[in-house]
Amino acid sequence: MGKIRVKTLGNEEAEKKQKQEARLASEAKRAKKKAENKKLVKGAKGGERIVAVGPTEEEIAKLSASENLSDSVVAIETSNKKTATTETQKKEKHRKERVRSKNYQAIAKMVDKTKKYALSDALDLISKLKRAKFDETVELHINTIEKGISGNVTLPHGTGKKIRVAIADDALISKVEKGKIDFDVLLSEPSFMPKLAKVAKFLGPRGLMPNPKSGTISNDPKTLAKKYEGGHISFKTESKSPIIHFTVGKVSYGEKKLSDNIKTMLDAVKKEKIRNVTLKSTMSPGIKIQL
Repeated sequence: MGKIRVKTLGNEEAEKKQKQEARLASEAKRAKKKAENKKLVKGAKGGERIVAVGPTEEEIAKLSASENLSDSVVAIETSNKKTATTETQKKEKHRKERVRSKNYQAIAKMVDKTKKYALSDALDLISKLKRAKFDETVELHINTIEKGISGNVTLPHGTGKKIRVAIADDALISKVEKGKIDFDVLLSEPSFMPKLAKVAKFLGPRGLMPNPKSGTISNDPKTLAKKYEGGHISFKTESKSPIIHFTVGKVSYGEKKLSDNIKTMLDAVKKEKIRNVTLKSTMSPGIKIQL
C-alpha cells in the first residue's frame, strides 16, 4: 500500500507552515535550475549541452506561416482597393463621357452661354428651341442672395398645370394614413391643425403640411382653394440652397402671357434679393436672363 497521509485535526498552523516550506523548496529548485542553464550557455564548449535561447524551430515555423498569411491579407486588401479605385474611375469616366443627343446639341448651339438675354429675346428663343411633340412647360429658376425667402403670388395667366387642391378633413386623414395622396396643395382651418399632426410624417417630407408661412392655413379655405386653382402659388427657397424653382406656363402661351407671368413672379420675389435668373423649357438648355 502507498503512504497514508494523516491530517491532524485542529492543527491549522502546522499545516500552513508545511505548505509554505514546500513552496519555498519549489522556488529554490527552479532558481537553481535557471542558474545552471545560464552557466551552461555562458561557458559552452564543444560537445556540451547548450540551452536554446529564443524561439524554437516550431515557433519559427509558426511565425513564418503567420507572416505569409499577413502578406496574403495585405495582397488581398491591396487588390480590393485597386478594384474599388478602378470601379470608381469607370463610373467617373462614364459620367464624363455622357453625350447629349444630336438634336439637343443642335439647339444648344443657338444659346450663347456667356450672354444674358433680354426677357423678350429669351422668350422668342424659347419658342425656337422647342423640340418635343408635347406642349413643353416653361420653367424659371431664380438664384437669390440668401436662403429663407418665401411668399405667395397669383399668376395672371396661371401655370398651365391643373393644381389639385384639397381641404383637410377626417376623410382626407384616413386616405393619407393608407398612403393615398392625390393633391398638390393642402389647405386647412387653424382649428383642424391638431388632427393633422398624426399624418405630418407623410405630408411634411412632401412639402404638403399646411403652415402659416406658405399661406395654406385659412379661416376660409374654400375661397383660398379657388385662388390656387386659378394660378395662386406658394414659393420658397430650397432648404440647402438659395434657389427657387417656378413653373410659369407653357410654350404655347406665347410671349405676352409668359412675360406677364414672369414679371409678376420677379416682383413677388423682389429684384433686390435676386442674384441671377435662368429661363428654360422642359427639353431646352438654360437661357440667362438680364434683369
